[in-house]
Amino acid sequence: MSESVPTTMPTKTEAPAQIIYVDEAAGDDTKGTGSETAPLKTAVRALELVEGLTALSLYTAQPTSADGSAPAAKFAPISGAAFKKAAKRHAEQQKKLMKQAAQKDAEAARAAEKAKAEERRLEDAKRIVLKQDPALPAAQKIKLHQAVASRDRRVRVSGWVHRLRTQGKDMWFLVLRDGTGFLQCVLTGELCHTYDALTLTTESTVTVYGTIKQLPEGKSAPDNHEMVVDYWELLHRAPGGDDAFASQLNEESDPSVLLNNRHLVLRGETASAVIKLRAAVVRAFRDHFDSRAYTEVTPPCMVQTQVEGGSTLFSLDYYGAPAYLTQSSQLYLEAALPALGDVYCLAESYRAEKSHTRRHLSEYTHLEIESAFITFDDLLDIIENMIVDVVDRVQKDPRSRALLAQLNPDFQAPQRPFLRMDYKDAITWLQEHDIKKEDGSNFEFGDDIPEAPERRMTDTIGRPILLCRFPAEIKSFYMKRCADDRRVTESVDVLMPGVGEIVGGSMRISDMEELLAGLRREGIDPAPYYWFTDQRKYGTSEHGGFGLGVERFLAWMADRRTVRDCCLFPRFMGRCSP
Repeated sequence: MSESVPTTMPTKTEAPAQIIYVDEAAGDDTKGTGSETAPLKTAVRALELVEGLTALSLYTAQPTSADGSAPAAKFAPISGAAFKKAAKRHAEQQKKLMKQAAQKDAEAARAAEKAKAEERRLEDAKRIVLKQDPALPAAQKIKLHQAVASRDRRVRVSGWVHRLRTQGKDMWFLVLRDGTGFLQCVLTGELCHTYDALTLTTESTVTVYGTIKQLPEGKSAPDNHEMVVDYWELLHRAPGGDDAFASQLNEESDPSVLLNNRHLVLRGETASAVIKLRAAVVRAFRDHFDSRAYTEVTPPCMVQTQVEGGSTLFSLDYYGAPAYLTQSSQLYLEAALPALGDVYCLAESYRAEKSHTRRHLSEYTHLEIESAFITFDDLLDIIENMIVDVVDRVQKDPRSRALLAQLNPDFQAPQRPFLRMDYKDAITWLQEHDIKKEDGSNFEFGDDIPEAPERRMTDTIGRPILLCRFPAEIKSFYMKRCADDRRVTESVDVLMPGVGEIVGGSMRISDMEELLAGLRREGIDPAPYYWFTDQRKYGTSEHGGFGLGVERFLAWMADRRTVRDCCLFPRFMGRCSP
């Protein structure tokens, strides 16, 4: 189309012109056709729709007169000045479009040339074959947790490419991960020019050979050192492009996407640090109880009895007979007590609660203990000592201390003594602080205190609470009643600021008749529990114990918002995969 701007309208001697109607008030450049009933909005758009200026007659809508009367005709031929202005604007747009098209063609040509150059570069790179220098000493195979102790001697390490960046064409930095640590590796010269180097992607597996050197002051890398690589080999190349690891997930991904790809999430520094800290916490629990002569046992997870009420049982068909996944190993620990003395277990428990809160799981790791010949005050001391000692063990170990600092740099170890508060005093506290039930009424003695008000009280007080002596009606059948107030039990929940309840425990009923009465009160047939009740028949004793949710304990220590982040592959209502 010509870019010249006509100064006059087409004359009557020219070829018949196409008539296009324009209405700046009611027209539409997108949906309008240019007809009288569907006018365009602008004259510029009209010029865009025709092939030549000489074949166009523009009619524009007439304005209403000053007195409000309608014009004689709705449309009239466009004025010369208006046509000239529209034509000039159209010409400018056409010039701009032509320039953009030329730029696009040039960019496409450059991209094609770049692709060819890259193809040639990759073909040339295939001819480069790396070889180890036979004059170098043999490389000792190590794991990255041994890296600091292996400085200044030639080693080899295998792992996954965690991060990768280039510095010019002759220097590459990659951070290697092997699950025990991270190592920054420097590749220079020909090491950067092979086909494997040019196509290397994150999460590929490699083996690197070289010498680990401490970094000079002012530079930083994991463990304050880096490997100067003299040889490396690709074990497996992870995909790039749309399938690249970085394209699968990001911090803004929907929680369901993260859960579906939990196997990939675990490769991240935060998720893996939580699982490593979990291992350290579990080890600290074992060390704590082993140091106090407790025996660890492994109770069955398939059972035919209940502990915490039938509504939270997962049922299964066990060779034609009804069975359940265990809610708690407590009864088995009690049965082991006369044979083994104080016992504990770290095992999975299962609760079929239809709850989507951030502190509930359908499968969780349950630390449970039972101890003989103790009083209720002894039990409270056992719990408090355990929490303080486990935290101390985690903080004393350099590796777990670093993980804790990474995940929760503001963590403060709990100070003794913990606040010991009776349930009735908690009810009074809620009343005095005007914290009410969902229906707007006050909490009264006998009410179960839900999670939200319980956490509000704990967070307000700001220290660990041993909440004691709950009414018998809201606690389990096996809990011993207080001698001085038969309405309440020798029971305890441990409440921690920021997470709420992490421990539930009690003294157990030691009298056979009282225990049988408790079973009958709950509508439970005592017959299948003979192996449990026999403990009261053959040498009963005062004893007590508790259960602790490892994920809740870890969520408290690591400052995780949800317990789902504190297990390898979380299981909760609606989630049983991957």
